[in-house]
Amino acid sequence: MPTFGVQGLDVSGHQPSVDWQQQWNMGSRFAYVKATEGNYYTNPSYGSQYQGSRNVGMIRGAYHFAIPNWSSGADQARYFVQNGGGWSADGYTMPPVLDFEFNPYEGRTINGFYFGNTCYNMSPAQLQSWVRDFGNTMQSLTGRLPVIYTNTSWWNQCLGNPAGFGDYPLWVAAYPSSPTNNAGPVPTASWSTYSIWQYSSTGPFAGDSNVWNGDYASLQRFARSGENIEAAFSQEYQASKSWIGNPWGPIACGLVNNGCYQIFQGGSIQWSPATGAHAIRDGAIRGTYQRSGSENGPLGYPVVGPEICGLKGGGCYQMFQGGAIIWTGTGIQISPSGPIRDRYAAMGFENGVLGYPTSGQVCGYAASGCVQTFQGGDIYWSPSSGAYAVAAGAIRSSFQRLGSENGKTGYPVSNEACGLKNGGCYQFFQGGSMIWSSATGAHFSPFGSIRYVWASQNFENGWLGYPYTDEYCNSSRECRQDFQGGSLIWTPTTGVSVYRR
Repeated sequence: MPTFGVQGLDVSGHQPSVDWQQQWNMGSRFAYVKATEGNYYTNPSYGSQYQGSRNVGMIRGAYHFAIPNWSSGADQARYFVQNGGGWSADGYTMPPVLDFEFNPYEGRTINGFYFGNTCYNMSPAQLQSWVRDFGNTMQSLTGRLPVIYTNTSWWNQCLGNPAGFGDYPLWVAAYPSSPTNNAGPVPTASWSTYSIWQYSSTGPFAGDSNVWNGDYASLQRFARSGENIEAAFSQEYQASKSWIGNPWGPIACGLVNNGCYQIFQGGSIQWSPATGAHAIRDGAIRGTYQRSGSENGPLGYPVVGPEICGLKGGGCYQMFQGGAIIWTGTGIQISPSGPIRDRYAAMGFENGVLGYPTSGQVCGYAASGCVQTFQGGDIYWSPSSGAYAVAAGAIRSSFQRLGSENGKTGYPVSNEACGLKNGGCYQFFQGGSMIWSSATGAHFSPFGSIRYVWASQNFENGWLGYPYTDEYCNSSRECRQDFQGGSLIWTPTTGVSVYRR
């Protein structure tokens, strides 16, 4: 019996009569009960075992023994849930378990079905896909990914030690020949440690004997949230230990949305049920995150960690629930989730024409709008216009000269587009369009009678060509716009008159 953690047991139909009070008196505080196998078997003792363990005060849960070449992962997940494999956040129900291990029927044909070799005659890719099918279905049905119970050597042999399963808590089976607190290796591509260790099949407890890798409080949290927080912190620490240094205190919980954190010499690790555990390195990004309110602010918890570098010009960023913090050698800004960031993403982030942000997102503009400034222009958003960029250049200069969103143009309703006659460009705004050519510069064509006549003459492709002035009016309410090929003049009494040069 290991000398750490919380003791527990798991049972199946092979233990039809368990003295649960005796198991409790021996120190067991949790139990897993086999509910199903394949989609053809249910444990006849499941109900009495599941309730009996609970009656003496144990935290208990159910497990499913997989036969992956019998039917799909989704099919067996549904069968499991229909026959006892559910989960609820009541604090005493352990997350459901997928028992995925050596084929107990290797080489046998039963009732005309050949069970295959130890890997069920399936390839590593097929087995990996099967697990994901089971896990995704369980998550959709219960709200939790299952714990994976396996043996390291079998998992590595039959599944190829794949990455990408770290979100599934690990229950590892390893039976040492002499007393030890060392469970041996785990499948390292997905896990750095385990949540539960099955250390014996021959006692001291009925069925199989297990130990929870943590204290009782963390076991209770695991029952509520489906994650071993200590294991999650340990896994993130292993990935970050080259820079994060030693811990400066224990894991502390009670943060917003049931989160936890731990401080280290070189930064911190933060965890929430929705995001998992992610490290934040000391430096400009962590400082900006703290000034924004940390997990209590608009960014919420980190969703990757630590920061990722190697961007254009040596930049770095870190993603959070509410957006990203982006750093360059010249500054650091928050790029909050929302329509402005979506537009920034569509334009290639820092690799596009906008480059890096040079300000945060600022709201309170006309018509409840918001703006963020970048090296290569601005992105404007309002509820009525959506989010569009005004790139640095002649069109942006004319837009600003006319009062930006407060002027006659209003907000942009498209990005700048080029490829017009003689290399011209245009951009639509709420009040009309801005048109540029190298010969005439950028000028605004507002919606109205003059623009209607210009359109009737095929815009810049007609005899009028490009505008070389904005539309301008006088005190007599006469309005005029001059073009390469002539002028259009409007009065209230005559409408639009056309003048050729």
